[in-house]
Amino acid sequence: MTQAQTPQPVTMTPATFAELPGWEADDHLAALKTFVKSCDKVIKGVPGALDDATAAALADVCRAAVALKKPTKASAKAFFESRFVPNRIVHKDNCGLLTGYYEPVLEGSRTREGPYQTPIYRRPPDLVNVVPETQRAAKSDALTHVRKTETGTTPYYTRAEIEQGALANKGLELLYLADPVDVFFMHIQGSGRVHLTDGTTTRINYDGKNGHPYSSIGRYLIEKGLIDANKVSMQNLCKWLREDKERGQKVMWQNASFIFFRELKDLDAGAGPMGALSVPLTPGRSLAVDPTYAPLGAPVYVSAPTLNPGGKKGAGFNRLMVAQDVGSAIKGPERGDIYFGSGDKAGRIAGVTKHPGNFFVLVPQPAASAGQARESLPWQTTDKAGR
Repeated sequence: MTQAQTPQPVTMTPATFAELPGWEADDHLAALKTFVKSCDKVIKGVPGALDDATAAALADVCRAAVALKKPTKASAKAFFESRFVPNRIVHKDNCGLLTGYYEPVLEGSRTREGPYQTPIYRRPPDLVNVVPETQRAAKSDALTHVRKTETGTTPYYTRAEIEQGALANKGLELLYLADPVDVFFMHIQGSGRVHLTDGTTTRINYDGKNGHPYSSIGRYLIEKGLIDANKVSMQNLCKWLREDKERGQKVMWQNASFIFFRELKDLDAGAGPMGALSVPLTPGRSLAVDPTYAPLGAPVYVSAPTLNPGGKKGAGFNRLMVAQDVGSAIKGPERGDIYFGSGDKAGRIAGVTKHPGNFFVLVPQPAASAGQARESLPWQTTDKAGR
């Protein structure tokens, strides 16, 4: 087991909305609709995500947001400005890193037949969480899940062990896909939409992992001199892995982390993939974060001057998003993963997104004190030296 790292010391520096790049031009109504999606979960409580005072304040703001009658772009903007104070995350670096993720759309089968030989597994009954799912990214340097045995617990099987048969003949196969590389990257994305041989389509979603820390195969290939650093993208990695099946499998095994899935039913299946808050993700508005620094359910304003999704020219990416998801690779004070949507177009954008950016967490304010700045946030490990 790897020893967990201590969170980076940070400070939260209050700012004004006028200081947020591009704030006036954003679509605040779209941000409000995304925020409201999380409110039921926030009001009920997000396990381990917030201290009591901040959780209560955010729940209070959520109740007010849900109660809004026919909000407009203007009233949504006024709501955020009256009920939150933006706080810039300040840490040892000048900026953070933004990447992207998406929902793959693939072909598959409910039975092992023809080209469909690579299984997607459902969550095993002996898999036990060590930390809440909402906190697995923040604790990702250590085991987050273990295997329950008759004598206690033990680390769960690695990717290599599972793909060599550790879970075979246990009735855990959920679906079968044709390409092991597609399966590997669907694990990284955490969800998928699958067109089945019987003519139906289903959506599958993250339902636990084997608990081993995530390891980047891109970084592994760079360190081994097998691929140039400036050529690392999801598309290029897929091509490299497929060129030699045996070589590609051994490289994918360098990432011991393995994801289990569940099939979304009824209303869940039509709404979109689910994030860590178990609410449907919104393309371009849902953000995966490290909840040590940006609590789940909170609005987060993201400013990335060099990010222009889809190659559009403009002033960069300046957008109010909502922290609705986590990821094992999403770790650090200003580390975010933008959900870009479903399908190949979203995948192409996500696959090349790797840009510097800054985060402003919108801190909830009680109605009586809305607009007053706070010097720091109580859930943070704060370094106040020199401040």
